[in-house]
Amino acid sequence: MHRKWAAPLALMAVTGSGLLSAPPAQAGQAAPAGHGPCPRVSVGSGWHGDNQARLQELVDRHGRCDPYRPGRAKPVAVFDWDNTVVKNDVGDATMFWMLRNGRIRQPAAGDWSTTSRFLTPAAATALAGACAALARPGDPLPTGTPAGAACADEINAVYGTAATRAGAPAFAGWDRRTTEPSYSWLPQLMGGWTAREIRGFAAAARTENLAAPIGAAQRVGTGSATGWVRYYDQQKDLIATLRKAGFDVWISSASPQPVVEVWAEGVGIGADRVMGIRNTTTRGGKFTAHLQGCGSVRDGDDTMITYIDGKRCWINKEIFGVRGAAAEQVQPAARRQVFAAGDSDTDISFLRDATALRLVVNRNKNELMCRAYDNADSRWIVNPMFIEPKPQKTGPYPCTTTGYVDHDGAKGPVLRGDRSVVPDQTDSVF
Repeated sequence: MHRKWAAPLALMAVTGSGLLSAPPAQAGQAAPAGHGPCPRVSVGSGWHGDNQARLQELVDRHGRCDPYRPGRAKPVAVFDWDNTVVKNDVGDATMFWMLRNGRIRQPAAGDWSTTSRFLTPAAATALAGACAALARPGDPLPTGTPAGAACADEINAVYGTAATRAGAPAFAGWDRRTTEPSYSWLPQLMGGWTAREIRGFAAAARTENLAAPIGAAQRVGTGSATGWVRYYDQQKDLIATLRKAGFDVWISSASPQPVVEVWAEGVGIGADRVMGIRNTTTRGGKFTAHLQGCGSVRDGDDTMITYIDGKRCWINKEIFGVRGAAAEQVQPAARRQVFAAGDSDTDISFLRDATALRLVVNRNKNELMCRAYDNADSRWIVNPMFIEPKPQKTGPYPCTTTGYVDHDGAKGPVLRGDRSVVPDQTDSVF
């Protein structure tokens, strides 16, 4: 599965991925006029096996230095963000900062069910009980003070564990392939602020988390939470290399749009190449507790975020201009990214759509690792986490039984495109 390729990508036959059979110039041979050598993937440490070489082959094959690429259109590369380009989660970092600094507002009429259509009555009651007396509707809650600690704890429990502090389920009734209500809840709790203000919160959290030592924790309410984030040098280098080679590089994340915009600046990606969870806004530009839709999902329905199949939809919509319900479908190879990178089951659809190469950062996620290790079309590469890699998973991934989670939450086998079942896989890259 992780064997060296017997021949370079340039010699592969024409496939549905759009790879061409015409070879580039031979090694040591001068490139045709107007075409210099491709930039190099230069950070070598941290790459497993032949992954760096495979990535370089991608650059050489699809970059603007390849004179045989027809039409010279920019090839598209899409990266997930949290735990793919950085270690830890920038949405979490911003949530913790907002709780510590009292930036979450009391909901309308003190009714927490207005913050998410999927919030259970038990969660709404628990949040109201912990927070109702602290602020008037619309005002910030003092969650960074001793008086607001219980409110901070309840919010953090619902956000981080999808359950109340008492253990009651916090969310119900969502499609597991298009949204995740605990992820959506963070931008929904940003209601009443503008995108500029949220970017300010994210920038402050970014400064703190980059300055904190690896392994640092922070106090949130009465509890402790992760207090540090780091960019992966290997991914920063890869993104820079792809951009120099003429790739159109995008970020697709299930963290809030303005938060990812702030962090993406650190790898040279502008806001116009970021797809995060996007709020609807008032005429004055303030965020509402509702979200923009994609495909057949209208704005305010709050059921299609940048999550599993929702990532596919947003990529098709924003990058390739596909509109309406068609954006939810797999597109022809010419209208798909050639490269994708991710770390979680939340990334599986847009990774599968990539036509040339798919990089998986191993965090032991069942469906993703089943497909990556199965490597049915030889276009998957797996790499350990670049900082604090996980140990080898004990026991196989349950690909034949429960590796796949369906729209309704039911678990079943992971299926290939031809409907055959992926065998259970052993964790071998760690």
